[in-house]
Amino acid sequence: MNNRKSLIVSCVFASLSMLGNPAFAETIRIGIGHQSMVTNTVSGGVVLEKLKLIEKYLPKDGKYADADYKIDFKDYDSGPPITNQMLAGKLDFGVMGDYPLIVNGAKFQETGKLQTRLVGITGYNRRGTGNGIVVPTGSSAQSLADLAGKSISTPVGSAAWGMTLKALRDAKLFDQVTIINQAPPVGAANIAAGKIDAHADFCPWSEIMEFRGTGRKIFDGSEAGIPTFHGIVVREDYAKKYPEVVEAVLRATLEAQRWIQADPVRAATQVAEWTGVDKEVLYLYFSAGGITTMDASIKPAWVDALKYDHALLQKEKQIPDLDFAQWIDDSYLKKAYAAAGQDYPAALQAMVEPIPGNPALKPAEIWFADAGVVGYDSVAAMLEAYKQAGAAGKKVNASYVYDKPSGIKLFGKSAYLVQDASGAVVAFRKKVDSEQYVAQSGGKPLTLATFADAKVAAAD
Repeated sequence: MNNRKSLIVSCVFASLSMLGNPAFAETIRIGIGHQSMVTNTVSGGVVLEKLKLIEKYLPKDGKYADADYKIDFKDYDSGPPITNQMLAGKLDFGVMGDYPLIVNGAKFQETGKLQTRLVGITGYNRRGTGNGIVVPTGSSAQSLADLAGKSISTPVGSAAWGMTLKALRDAKLFDQVTIINQAPPVGAANIAAGKIDAHADFCPWSEIMEFRGTGRKIFDGSEAGIPTFHGIVVREDYAKKYPEVVEAVLRATLEAQRWIQADPVRAATQVAEWTGVDKEVLYLYFSAGGITTMDASIKPAWVDALKYDHALLQKEKQIPDLDFAQWIDDSYLKKAYAAAGQDYPAALQAMVEPIPGNPALKPAEIWFADAGVVGYDSVAAMLEAYKQAGAAGKKVNASYVYDKPSGIKLFGKSAYLVQDASGAVVAFRKKVDSEQYVAQSGGKPLTLATFADAKVAAAD
């Protein structure tokens, strides 16, 4: 009898010990595949990682009271490898562009067993700027028509690839240009070396090449008439098991977007340190009037664009069908907005687009190495400040202006500038537009070099 009591007591203590032993607590993995070099994805990837934002919102009570979390960020050059890792069960979340998002959803649905859900957007450009076609700086090409009989490299299956197909078809050049599959770093290197006629890529590669002086943009994604955006997908089985974790990731993304918007110079500088993308390029994207809008809502316009993109992918790449009603799920995002005190219906209705001559924005800016970003009331005033900086030996990181026809923000050194008879200076993204303005106004073409001595310390 004593032995029996002893055995019972031992079992009770053993059970209590097991319940209180952390070794038996569940470890929840949060595996996120992201692209740190892509400006539209940083609010769902590298910013979360470096600022440790997800940790702030992870559930700690109820079924999560004893949970241990293992947050694992994996960085990729493009979206397809992220989808492969998600299919293999090695990642739970994927942050990628519109075309790879579609392929992700379609490939999962094709299995008949697995699904993903599109749960949020990390960044967008309503017009499609961010995608672009670049030629080497020494190329004589100024338009798509000049690429007839030549080659364009692009990451096949990306948003830039989709833009290129549409642009070539619209220009009736599809059968006259050879498309070569190349990853972004390879294409950029080949442009710098003059080994390829042109390269089409997604954000921010066109602007990286422009800023570094290795390439010149001849076609902007806005000309194709399709918006570009990036978003977050999650495995459905994971989301059903850990819905509060999905909400935590989305709340962290909302905070990352607010962090970028609150101080674009700080964000550009920090993200540059984390990724190697030039801070001046990142500011072009993050700043007021810049290329990227940080907004997580899944707008009806994005759904329409995704359906258009899916039809193109089915035609060109024979990808599987995709049930959009099943795939898109903003229920987690609505809860994240509510928890953050943000208005989701209002976000759905809001849309940021470039506005020619936008009165809310300074027409030109200079980012000084010592004084930060300074705005000017005219391009002419910016040019004069640029000249004075050079004379004083002050270093300029970059200058920024807006394309007169479209309102798109661009580097001052990449713009075609025209001074009219009154002395006013107007900026253009395309040479042909500047030439037409000169012919109409009787003005004269200018460049930054017109106002700067060869010994100027300005880097722009």
